[in-house]
Amino acid sequence: MKQPPIKEVDSKDNFASQVLGKLTNDILTGYFQPGEKLRMTRLKERYQVGVGPLREALSQLLVKQLVVVENQRGFRVHPISKAELIDIYETRSEIEALCVELAIERGGDEWEANIVACAHKMKIHSDLLEEEPHRWEQYHHDFHSAIAEGCQSPALLRVRDNLYEKASRYRNLWLKKNMVDVAVFDANKKEHEALMNALLKRDVETAKDLIRNHIRSPSLTLQATAVIDHPFD
Repeated sequence: MKQPPIKEVDSKDNFASQVLGKLTNDILTGYFQPGEKLRMTRLKERYQVGVGPLREALSQLLVKQLVVVENQRGFRVHPISKAELIDIYETRSEIEALCVELAIERGGDEWEANIVACAHKMKIHSDLLEEEPHRWEQYHHDFHSAIAEGCQSPALLRVRDNLYEKASRYRNLWLKKNMVDVAVFDANKKEHEALMNALLKRDVETAKDLIRNHIRSPSLTLQATAVIDHPFD
């Protein structure tokens, strides 16, 4: 029986996906600031694309609550607020604790080995903090993802990924303000080490308490500052 031809990947779909990824990254890392108007002329110049792919990307970011639309006035980056900050981080801390509980129950030797490897990479690349904090943040992301993946629940991981992305804008504000502070980084490093030790010992309650406190830490710091009280003008 003759097999149907394999459908090739639509280059237009791939191109639109690339535009979406770049625009998302620019919003999460603060290139486009909270509340900033996203002018089509500037977007076209930055990404070298037409209006069509940009509107498609913006419509997807609208669903993800990373942009807001103004009646007949285009798009703006979704604003940040203390209320949203608290909501995201409180919810995320509980989701991460659930991932940790299930991961300790279900994770095997490979899960443990991956956590140790990611922790090592994060540690040896700590020199990136001052010059390229976003590169260090990728190693940090990999460490926490390695922990969560042990839960082996695709549905739970999708929820976690969505919250992680929404929290990124706030976390990047925290990175800019705090990670050049040696004392803050040392405290953060000790939290990672304590968490890894609890995971390897399969100490569920200690690991859950540690991850909750670790996740909430940037939120508490930002709430005590004026960083999130000034929308883009």
